[in-house]
Amino acid sequence: MPVQNREIQMMGTIIYLSVEHDYAAFVLEELILRLKEYEKRFSAHDPDSELMEVNTHAGIKPVKVDTSLYELIKLGKKHSTAANSFFNITIGPLVQAWRIGFEDANIPSERKIQSLLKVTNANDILLDDKLQTVYLKYTGMFIDLGAIAKGFIADLLIEDLKSMNVSSALINLGGNVMTYGNAPKHKDSSWRIGIQHPFEPRGNYIAILKAFNQSVVTSGIYERNFTRNNQTYHHILDPTTGYPIESEAASLTVVSKNSVDGEIWTSRLFGKSPDQIIETINQLDDIEGIVVTRDGKLSYTESLKENLMELGTV
Repeated sequence: MPVQNREIQMMGTIIYLSVEHDYAAFVLEELILRLKEYEKRFSAHDPDSELMEVNTHAGIKPVKVDTSLYELIKLGKKHSTAANSFFNITIGPLVQAWRIGFEDANIPSERKIQSLLKVTNANDILLDDKLQTVYLKYTGMFIDLGAIAKGFIADLLIEDLKSMNVSSALINLGGNVMTYGNAPKHKDSSWRIGIQHPFEPRGNYIAILKAFNQSVVTSGIYERNFTRNNQTYHHILDPTTGYPIESEAASLTVVSKNSVDGEIWTSRLFGKSPDQIIETINQLDDIEGIVVTRDGKLSYTESLKENLMELGTV
């Protein structure tokens, strides 16, 4: 059965798709159409997206949304309001203020940060399950689903693949990797996923992970950052302080069945110590984790031991 690949620029990242199917080219075109549809719904950067309609009506009126967007916002609110969570979908105003990852990145004033923190409380998202409306209680509130949307989209794409009877596929949404079916080149059917070395150029791996019908999501301080006055600021913001999160971890990888779970737990746990991260993940069903610390140490949950090959640490 033929395997075809496609690489496209979308959702602010490079997306790589690989599909094994008799009509692989057709399947890839369908996936790209779905990706465009999902981007139009979930994007916080497209002024015409469905999510942005919710944001532009903050403090004004509730907005009825598509079922999938409603489910994602509801899931995001649940994990944003959980105890000791570093995940927050209402952190949008702070993300916009810092602009980390864009050419006009800057350091907001302390006064500006304190002001924006007042409109970043996820409890102020009002949801109506019956009408499927979303209402942001205060003007200036802004939902940014960037920390969760790619995982949600990857899971939707897997359902699309199943409906098209695809035998195997690999989806890489800019570091959010989803494996489906048997890996064509490996006798044990597992895919080999490289874990990026946080202190080396892209494509240099600190470990190789075997994955089968699993999602591999990595979040790291090396992805997007900028330096000002000899101090480097990364893009992972602490929702309690409004500043880049202070963490011993340089990167956190979560391995899970559903990709959205990987996104949620990388975000929820990133501000905790490596020991706390591993301890928490050990208590979760069907979720495993890998932490690389700022001083180059690698640690991971016990059940990954057989499927992880270390390539060397600093």
